[in-house]
Amino acid sequence: MSVVPLWTSDAMRAAMHATVNGVLPQPITGISIDSRTIRPGEAYFAIRGAVHDGHDFVAAALKAGAALAVVEKAQAARFGSDAPLLVVDDVLGALVDLAHASRARLQAQVIAVTGSVGKTSTKEALLHVLSAQGQTHASAASFNNHWGVPLSLARCPASAQFAVFEIGMNHAGEIEPLVKMVRPQVAIITTVEPVHLEFFSGIEAIADAKAEIFEGVEQGGAVVLNRDNSQFARLSRRAKMCGIARIVSFGVNEKAEARLLDISLHATCSAVHADILGHEVTYKLGMPGRHMAMNSLAVLAASSLAGADLALASLSLTQLVPAAGRGVRHMLAVPGGDVTLIDETYNANPASMAAALSVLGQTKVGPQGRRIAVLGDMLELGATGPQLHRGLNDAIKAHHIDLVYCCGPLMRHLWDALSTGKRGGYADSAANLEVQVLTAIRAGDAVMIKGSFGSKMKTIVTALEKRFPGKAALDDAAV
Repeated sequence: MSVVPLWTSDAMRAAMHATVNGVLPQPITGISIDSRTIRPGEAYFAIRGAVHDGHDFVAAALKAGAALAVVEKAQAARFGSDAPLLVVDDVLGALVDLAHASRARLQAQVIAVTGSVGKTSTKEALLHVLSAQGQTHASAASFNNHWGVPLSLARCPASAQFAVFEIGMNHAGEIEPLVKMVRPQVAIITTVEPVHLEFFSGIEAIADAKAEIFEGVEQGGAVVLNRDNSQFARLSRRAKMCGIARIVSFGVNEKAEARLLDISLHATCSAVHADILGHEVTYKLGMPGRHMAMNSLAVLAASSLAGADLALASLSLTQLVPAAGRGVRHMLAVPGGDVTLIDETYNANPASMAAALSVLGQTKVGPQGRRIAVLGDMLELGATGPQLHRGLNDAIKAHHIDLVYCCGPLMRHLWDALSTGKRGGYADSAANLEVQVLTAIRAGDAVMIKGSFGSKMKTIVTALEKRFPGKAALDDAAV
């Protein structure tokens, strides 16, 4: 059975208004911007980034089997007259052109996801649910910015039945051009929270920036909004101003069309009873945390709006597992028993930090075990940073966290607010905190590690896994 190529080189040339150098193979199996991971038959785009210029790696990409490389006209002479190249004025601009061509040929139901918290988890849940019902394409990892979105769209097969794209921002004006590229039939805003406050005057300004997603919704499309969020009314008004008539809300609010009726929270999963667009469903969600359950309502609402079967979608949620750095659990083998390690190191803001502390509070510990939070700085909070870090003490008390280790200058504000009995240790960097955590844990403990990506808390996770090799938690593997 022949495999249908993602693109032909002729179609790429036409979409990008490129000129041809050398002899190009017609079938193109994929799109890559990384010469280290490129696979034979893919097209390599020589993106010029903040640190590296992709043109410096064209030779390596071609040697690794790239079918062709997309390069700037000003640099084409570097690669010889026989090198298989598509030559353009601007490589990133050409990728955007290819993304537009991809969307134009697509017959899929397209869903776009944004929000202050839960974008990637919601996108991954949609991918999981919809893949059981038809060919589904979704953004890889957190490819949600000015190059990630066009790359994800250009990679979408024309035969896809569903396509899910994550759209992020940390400044106003960033979402609109991306969503106009994606043109979703359904758009989700998971929630609006005080994140990126370094770049915004307040939460209302953040809501307005998230509302840019409405600008690209296709005529007759729908939006899915969090009715329990303080910005629901503001977002709903903005959606109507953009001509969107179908506004579906989710939450515990009695007016929500995707409404949580009951929930039973467990250490590694949740049991959910909900009303989704007039249909009652009961399902097991294979991830812990009330915040995950709330976002599952948005997942089921959006799936239904996109034409998926609701019963099958809710059944699929049983097998959902966390993405890397977003709650993945490992069992560490320490003297005398095991330690549960919860890796939340991908990123952090006040809302996601409170949610992670809630999950830690429900995690089972051994007879002598403790619930230990290892917390790194939450970045991009501007002048509110000290107050928001100090405020985490409320969640620590509410969820009965036994011991807290703090890392970074902003977390010093939390450290100062902690009662003496909860103080595990403090250091100005993850590297300096590492030894304290390694020597403190004991059998029966549950340890949750979280911080903004820039706080480098992943180094502590890596050190723990190296010192105490174990295995992925069995209860995660089972759900």
